[in-house]
Amino acid sequence: MSEPLLEVADLHATLVGGYRRLDLLNGVAFTLDRGEALGLVGESGSGKSLTTRAITRMLAKGFRVRGEIRFDGESVLQMNRSRLRQYRANDVGMIFQDPRAHVNPVHTVGDFLTEVLVRERGAHRDEAERRAVQLLDEVGVRHPERRLRQYPHELSGGLLQRVMIASVLLAEPRLILADEPTTALDVTAQSDVMAILDEQRRARGLALLFITHDLELANACCDRLAVMYAGEIVEQGAHVYDAPTHPYTKELLGARPSIEQRLDRLPVLEYNLELHQELKARITP
Repeated sequence: MSEPLLEVADLHATLVGGYRRLDLLNGVAFTLDRGEALGLVGESGSGKSLTTRAITRMLAKGFRVRGEIRFDGESVLQMNRSRLRQYRANDVGMIFQDPRAHVNPVHTVGDFLTEVLVRERGAHRDEAERRAVQLLDEVGVRHPERRLRQYPHELSGGLLQRVMIASVLLAEPRLILADEPTTALDVTAQSDVMAILDEQRRARGLALLFITHDLELANACCDRLAVMYAGEIVEQGAHVYDAPTHPYTKELLGARPSIEQRLDRLPVLEYNLELHQELKARITP
């Protein structure tokens, strides 16, 4: 049996400041095989985005990380600066929640898409633009040649997110980390973007770690789900959506709005005094 493409084992992340410390990730562990899609779900503050930043070693300087993150058998935490830059540029692609926050507004779409190919891989500008046009067409962007000459503010949110997906695919990564890539979009654009992302992932055999609040969306496009709560993965597997076993997962699924029922008030997750005390204890003087 081949080893997984990504393996996270006993991952801890502690934020240290002055005389205080806060444990934010507590023994996170999961694997992701080549070509597999894993949905990482949970409420805000549970540690989902923090986990992706740990995988790319993009946590702030105040964090202390221990545990193991292995990509294709290689320790990410032990990579030197040169190898880490290569890992981020070629092996792992990141799609963020708000595309406008991660593009330079004074550069054209063409400059944004071709920069890495020209600078990092030595591609000729004409060849880089040709590949960019081809990929924009594949992700459903009409008139791709014209889009290369436009600026980010001239594109809608859904269109710009498709450009972001194209920019990731241009680097030909083996793993995509998608951190709530549809949250800032309307429902129609969300559906289109996820369909494109899922289609491209399957066609290219890419692994996907999909971060989301939307359990139904994650279940529709992922092979497995992992549920995070208070910095820990409390349940994971292919059964999570249809047959959850952990009390938190059951409550999380129960809090979803339903078009089949009329309720005066939506169910909410109950305040957990024991958990609150446990989290408070993690902040130590």
